[in-house]
Amino acid sequence: MKTAVPKRTRTAAVPKAARAGADAANASPIVPPQAIAGRTLVLVIAIMTFLAGFTIAVVSVIDRAADAWASDIGREVTIEVRPLDGVAINDEVDKAVALAQEFSGVGGARGLSDAETQRLLEPWLGPGTDLSALPVPRLVVVSIDDASSFDVKALADAVGRQIRGGSVDDHALWVDRLSAMASSMVFAGIGLMTLMLVALVLSVVFATRAAMAGNRDVIEVLHFCGAEDRFIAGQFQRRFLLFGVEGGTIGGALALLAMAIAAWAIGGSAGRPGADQIEALFGHFELPGTAYGLVLALVVAVALLTALTSRLAVRRSLSALD
Repeated sequence: MKTAVPKRTRTAAVPKAARAGADAANASPIVPPQAIAGRTLVLVIAIMTFLAGFTIAVVSVIDRAADAWASDIGREVTIEVRPLDGVAINDEVDKAVALAQEFSGVGGARGLSDAETQRLLEPWLGPGTDLSALPVPRLVVVSIDDASSFDVKALADAVGRQIRGGSVDDHALWVDRLSAMASSMVFAGIGLMTLMLVALVLSVVFATRAAMAGNRDVIEVLHFCGAEDRFIAGQFQRRFLLFGVEGGTIGGALALLAMAIAAWAIGGSAGRPGADQIEALFGHFELPGTAYGLVLALVVAVALLTALTSRLAVRRSLSALD
C-alpha cells in the first residue's frame, strides 16, 4: 500500500532540492576549469585576438604614414616651367621664384638645379643623361609656412599670366589618392576584424553547446528543480569570461610583441637593400600610442563578447527545455 506524501511536504521539497542543486553547483562548477574544450577555446580566442590586434597595429602604422605623406605634400607646391622656342627658360625660372616669394604664407622658393633634376629622372633615363638635349621642364619648389594665408589659386593665376610656359601643381591629386588609400586600408582592417569577431562568436557558441551537452544531466536537474536560468547562465558566463580574459590577453600581448619585433628588425636593417625604401614609405617605423590603447580595448571587448555570447547561448538552450 502506497503512502501519500502530503502536498505541503512536496512543495517544500522542491525549493530544498533547488537549493541543494545550487550548493552542489557552487561546490563543483558546471563548466570545469580544466575542461579540454575550455583550453581549446582559449587557444582559438588567443589566435583571433592576435590576428585582430596585429591588423589594428598594421592599419595604425599605414594610417599614420599616409597622414605624414599628405602633410609633407601639403606643405609644398610646385611651379613647372616648360621649355618653349625662343624663351630663355632660366630667366622664367628666376621670375617664378621671385613671384612665388611675393605671396603671403610662402616660406621660400627655389628652382631645382640641373643636377637635382637629373637625379629625379635617373630611375627612368639612367645616369649621366644630357638634359639640355631633352625638352625637360624645370621645377620650382615653393615651401608653405602658413597654409591658412596662402592662396594657391591666386599663385596659379599669377604664374599663368606672368610666366611663359608656367603652371602650378598643388599636389591635390596625390593627397586625394593617399587619403583614399588610407581610408581603404582602414575599412579593410575593420572588415577583417569583423570577420574574426564573427568567427570568435561562432566558436564560443559551439564551445558553450559542447559544455552544456557534456553536463546535460546536471543542467536538467538544476533547471527542473527550480534553479533560475540566470543562475545557470551565470555559471557559464563567469567561466567563459575567464576564458576570454586569458585568451584575449595572450593574443593581444603576442600582437604587440610581433609589432615590436617587426619595428626592431626594420630599424636594425639600415643600410641593407630595400631598407631606404621602407623608411621612405613608412618613415621611422614606430607603433602609434593609439594602437596600444586600441589593442587593450580589443582585449576587453573580446572578454566581454565571449561572456555575453556564452550567456545568450545558454539562455536560448534553456528556453528550449521548457
